[in-house]
Amino acid sequence: MTISNFLQYISLEKRYSKHTLTAYNNDLQTFAYFLSDEFEQDDLISVSPEMVRSWVVKLMDDGLSTRSVNRKISTLNSFYRHLIIKGVIENNPAKNISTLKNAERIAVFMQQEQINTYLNREIDENNFSSVRNKLVVDLLYSTGMRRAELISLKTDFVDFANKVLKVRGKRNKDRLIPLSQKMIEQIQAYLNLKKETFQDAAQFLIVTNTGKKAYPKFIYLIVNNELSGITSTRKSPHVLRHSFATHLLNNGAGLNSIKELMGHANLSATQIYTHTTIEQLKSIYTQAHPRAKLNKGGKYES
Repeated sequence: MTISNFLQYISLEKRYSKHTLTAYNNDLQTFAYFLSDEFEQDDLISVSPEMVRSWVVKLMDDGLSTRSVNRKISTLNSFYRHLIIKGVIENNPAKNISTLKNAERIAVFMQQEQINTYLNREIDENNFSSVRNKLVVDLLYSTGMRRAELISLKTDFVDFANKVLKVRGKRNKDRLIPLSQKMIEQIQAYLNLKKETFQDAAQFLIVTNTGKKAYPKFIYLIVNNELSGITSTRKSPHVLRHSFATHLLNNGAGLNSIKELMGHANLSATQIYTHTTIEQLKSIYTQAHPRAKLNKGGKYES
């Protein structure tokens, strides 16, 4: 059983994305190199739990994040479980390797006022790049979709009559996201300009300056450039996704509704946004409640 056989299995039968396949391949190749360098072991079959533990220690010493190390442990578990099913080995050497405790994740987001400042600014409505760039930011913020989902959007994914957008998420799972009338008009204006600008543009909604399908770095640079001067926080498509969820939650939306809109597989992924609301409540309490205010002498103000 080779790495390529395993990757073929999770690609064809598990239908994992290309991004996931790349990550699994990198993890397994890195582990194979470690075995060869550290233990003069030339295969992934005769591996002991001690070898796996040694690799985890090295990864931590190299400064990898807890999340990255845990993903690599998960990769090994998946690989060796598959080998057991295929009858290649009897025991999983990574089975009893404990994952590391993740540090609490706090979502980075923009303030609503900052988003509004950007979206309310005037642009040249006859300039394709300007119209497209604003649409990219507005779509990411208004729908909470992932960068990869935005890139894969096709023009016919927009249902203008019912004002909904079909988004194709992980594992090719589709979900519907409602669109405002203003967003519908914005998309239509963009498509009209796109048709005028390119004779034979790609079928995808968002295209480059040459009419080709957009790519990850292209979308990242648009967001980063467009939000420069608007916010001092990190500027990326994922920050806009975080902002979408945070603002919904702060304005009364339920976690289950946000989960469905974002395409999360389970509620635990959505719950990181509750921290933001709690922090906002603490801030409001500190500013507004008389028992939370201390004067310079360390006494409560009356």
